[in-house]
Amino acid sequence: MTLLQSIAAAFKGAGPRVPLAKTYASPWIFPDPISARQPYDYNRAVRSAYLDNPVAHRAVRLVADGIAGAPLNPTDPALAALVTATSAGQSLLETLASQILLHGNAYVQILKDGAGYPVELFALRPERVTVVPGRNGWPTGIAYRVGEQVLNIPMLDSDASPNIIHIRGYNPVDDHYGSGCLSAADQAVATHNAAAGWNRALLENAARPSGALVYDAAVGGGLSTDQFDRLREELNRAFAGGANAGRPMLLEGGLKWQSLSMSPADMDFAALKAAAARDIGLAFGVPPMLLGLPGDATYNNYKEANKALWRLTLLPLAGKLLAALSEGLATWFPEASLTIDLDRVPALTEDRQTLWAQINGVDFLTQDEKREMMGLPPLPDATTGEIVP
Repeated sequence: MTLLQSIAAAFKGAGPRVPLAKTYASPWIFPDPISARQPYDYNRAVRSAYLDNPVAHRAVRLVADGIAGAPLNPTDPALAALVTATSAGQSLLETLASQILLHGNAYVQILKDGAGYPVELFALRPERVTVVPGRNGWPTGIAYRVGEQVLNIPMLDSDASPNIIHIRGYNPVDDHYGSGCLSAADQAVATHNAAAGWNRALLENAARPSGALVYDAAVGGGLSTDQFDRLREELNRAFAGGANAGRPMLLEGGLKWQSLSMSPADMDFAALKAAAARDIGLAFGVPPMLLGLPGDATYNNYKEANKALWRLTLLPLAGKLLAALSEGLATWFPEASLTIDLDRVPALTEDRQTLWAQINGVDFLTQDEKREMMGLPPLPDATTGEIVP
């Protein structure tokens, strides 16, 4: 710790910290020794979910786009410009929300000018980041690996101002890395993808397990190995696949085609996919109705589902992200804060109107007390024009 960092810690009243466990295992790949489940690999899981699965992709987009487009309360213009600017061509808040949902960790690098003032907030890819702990286990920096290149970034600059803002989801089994929603939804995503693959295979074979080609041994002996292999090859080439569905078959003597069918329970993959899709939506905090899943889709229910999405998912996650950014930038913006303007959220309009009506109907509160309950500043004094606290 440098002299400036020691002075800053002294003014903050920081005492000795309890030691943290130093983790050397990869936080993104771990096996499950109890079951035959494939080891969890973040890169594989994010491709299977976000890039290949429409339900998981839509769930993440709903949350990330909602947070990125949420209106902010007035704050310091410079702080607002930093937070609302794009990061590598993408909205900063959208990127951070997606990273928290998928990975469980978001790392924001504070890029500064020559005077040490922040000019840009850059969202690092979390799967490339490794936390570098000190002797007591507390993070002293990060190692950012791109290919063979490794960039070491200290958590604090020489003037004790932060270089990295680490935002993470709660992880009860790790001191340094958070846990994302994707790890909980991984099994549901695998089930949904497997059901989709099974349905596609059935569709390519006329939605049934085709049938069996039976040879009547009474006609004369069994098929030789060469005959059996030739017959199987001809069947695969001329009659298998969706392009050959319904094609007539010409059989020689002794051959008979026996059609097979599936029970209704075996064909009920739509219910299996819907159940897996609901689990995916549950893991990401998105009501199933907003993902287009079967069910009651009346206007009132859709409106309530959208309100629940904001109340239970978007606002808590947006508050977590904005509070972390405000705390990380408090060195330069000590009096500023970042919060969502609830009055301008369309999904919460009815709730705000109800609150306004309730407060306005109270006769034992002053005008300024009512404004305070609404989160508004007091009115200026009528004689002096000054705001009286």
